[in-house]
Amino acid sequence: MFSVKPLKPTFKCYLPPVQTDVKKTIEPPIKKLEPKLLPGEIVVNEVNFVRKCISAESSQDDLWGKLICTNFKVSFIPQEAPTKQKPQLYHLLLGEHDIPLTCLEQVVTVNDTRGKKKVLGSNQKLKFNPTELILYCKDLRIIRFCFEEAGPESAKKVCLAIAHYSHPADLHLLFGFEYQGRRYHESKAERVNGSTPRGGLQTPIFDRSSDWDREIKRTGASEWRVCSINEFYAISSSLPEHIVVPVSLADQDLKQYSIFFTSNRIPLWCWNHPNGSALVRMASINDPLQQRKIDQRVFTAIMKSHPQRNEVFRSDLDKCLPNIQDIQSSFVKIRQICVIDPFEESEERWLSSIENSRWLEYVRAFLRHSAEMVYHLDGKNSSVILQEEEDRDLNCVVSSLVQLMLDPHYRSLVGFQSLVQKEWVMAGHRFLDRCNHLKKNDKEESPLFMLFLDCVWQMMNQYPAAFEFTEAYLTVLSDSMWIPLFSTFLFSSPKQRAQHLMDFARNKAIPQGEDQAVYFPPVWDWSQQFSVKDQTLFNNPMYVGKGAACVQNGEVKTFRRTKKYTSSLRGGMATLRNGLKGGEDTLPRRGSLLSELKPDFSPVKDVVESPSERFFRDWFSRPADQRGLLIPLLTPSHMALWKLFFLRWVPEACIPQGGPITTYHKLSQLVDEIEILQSQLRRYKGPSPGSTPLPSPSGLPSEQRRMYFKACSPVDPPTPPDFLTSSFPFTPMGNLCRRSIHGTPISKFLNGARIWLSTETLDNDSL
Repeated sequence: MFSVKPLKPTFKCYLPPVQTDVKKTIEPPIKKLEPKLLPGEIVVNEVNFVRKCISAESSQDDLWGKLICTNFKVSFIPQEAPTKQKPQLYHLLLGEHDIPLTCLEQVVTVNDTRGKKKVLGSNQKLKFNPTELILYCKDLRIIRFCFEEAGPESAKKVCLAIAHYSHPADLHLLFGFEYQGRRYHESKAERVNGSTPRGGLQTPIFDRSSDWDREIKRTGASEWRVCSINEFYAISSSLPEHIVVPVSLADQDLKQYSIFFTSNRIPLWCWNHPNGSALVRMASINDPLQQRKIDQRVFTAIMKSHPQRNEVFRSDLDKCLPNIQDIQSSFVKIRQICVIDPFEESEERWLSSIENSRWLEYVRAFLRHSAEMVYHLDGKNSSVILQEEEDRDLNCVVSSLVQLMLDPHYRSLVGFQSLVQKEWVMAGHRFLDRCNHLKKNDKEESPLFMLFLDCVWQMMNQYPAAFEFTEAYLTVLSDSMWIPLFSTFLFSSPKQRAQHLMDFARNKAIPQGEDQAVYFPPVWDWSQQFSVKDQTLFNNPMYVGKGAACVQNGEVKTFRRTKKYTSSLRGGMATLRNGLKGGEDTLPRRGSLLSELKPDFSPVKDVVESPSERFFRDWFSRPADQRGLLIPLLTPSHMALWKLFFLRWVPEACIPQGGPITTYHKLSQLVDEIEILQSQLRRYKGPSPGSTPLPSPSGLPSEQRRMYFKACSPVDPPTPPDFLTSSFPFTPMGNLCRRSIHGTPISKFLNGARIWLSTETLDNDSL
């Protein structure tokens, strides 16, 4: 047979073959990462291919992007937008991954391969190429960046830039001076078209005599007057230009006495009780030979201002309260426990460690002493003088707490801001030194304002319906100390503030005579930081009303306790602690200041009560009027850790759909629904002649509704939203996680129980 050879193909194709099974790959364009800069903000240094660490155990959730240092902040721009829920509180001036330079506590560089670590300061050299950068922040965040894919020289330069610009050599180098100058000129046209006094600010600044006059009338202090002997700071650089003094003291006498007080700080009026007693603060007298004479003249003048001429009680705070160094040391310890130490090393003794830090002990001490001053003012009808060596630290805390307990006006939002402005800013608290904005003297640093906010939170925790604002507001206020764009927390005295702002206005060509609150505003203008919607997170849905003293038809309406009690809010709300309901018998009597004053107190007839014990026993025996006098419960069991502040950045402590925010969510929806129904009822009653147009059938417009969480419809799910956590409105995502959630105290206990049960089962099976 013949073999047949296969025929060769004779057709030749000149077209390229069609590739049907090869997928065409198109590389996406590289995303250009650009920072969002404020007016006057410039990029100092940057580095690409940086990894921001989210977890300490796994890099699966870590973010890649660009790290930038500007003259205002450290900014990280992720290459890809995170898929997880963003924080609900959106800051208009700072991004989710931004840190103001003034917020940095320590800048630490690490080289893993060489086992080296260095804390960087200003104008320091770095002899190794960093593989990691760890930023410890004053708001308790810990942020970690890795440079394994970044250029070593670029990484070194950005680390040195962050360290240098976080240590400004002078106050005027803070970014706020550049930003506010640009902002003033850019918004000049808007102010001309629709200008309002002081930029529409409702909070009094107390830099004018009219602000003090209104406060005198509001409190009915008819025997006190506004004095301007310190105009242009002629007497004391740390006092405001306008102060309130007794009517019986002449200006010439005050000038003569001023030289004997520390820093020439003559006595400063704070507040007047409706019964006529006054709260006064003053510095120590330097000359022992003149002390008795000056004391007698000052005491006599204050006694004359009282309608009954009652004696004056003086309290020396330097002798009965911790000093600023003790407070700083305590805060460092509690920050170490809550934020830095891993839970697996300290969880068995965590509460004991918190107690040993003495932070809650100091909070208790200030609240207790303030309550004792309340007894003298309200119970004994005596004027009180708070004395401190310089009258600029401890006096600020105690005088503010006393007024907060006595006057419901200061428990409103605007009232509380005016209290801080009056007793801290204008009274000369050293914010520049105590916050250590320039990082020049660590010995002067002390978190006194933070201690005050914690004391306020303790009272809010016990009397939640008495305050118009929320703990989210207090936390945001504490964070604002580290944003150098506002005048409130930048200076150490009114004179320093005035001088720097005058130089600032001259350098930025701002017209002479322009209001300082307009061209360098205080922090109280929250619209610069948050939207109208986000500001509703400051509103407490349980607030029962101001009830403040006011002037009507020339008559001062007082805020004394009334005999009618329409609700038992004090008993009902105080029994809920951390989700656990206490006994039903807590309303008539509970642990009180009485147990602090006399631990072995018992209602036995043969035991003689002191007047102060009787005063507190009588007060705690009745339901508290949340529109009147409030005295905090001061037994150790009533002092709680402010979790939203201390634990908000700790991922292990974050409880999904848990914490106080779940209650706030439901209450806000309920209040919003009630306000909608009230609006609809007004609409159905019909408009009166000349009234405004009727609201829509759905109720109030969205921008006029006070609550952040709006009323839900019947079809909405009853469970809280997924984005609600115990850290809301903040999020620990992006903060360094020290370990996975497994091994926290409760999970460790459950794991131990599971192992025990399994071994028991095996033993039973073997039998």
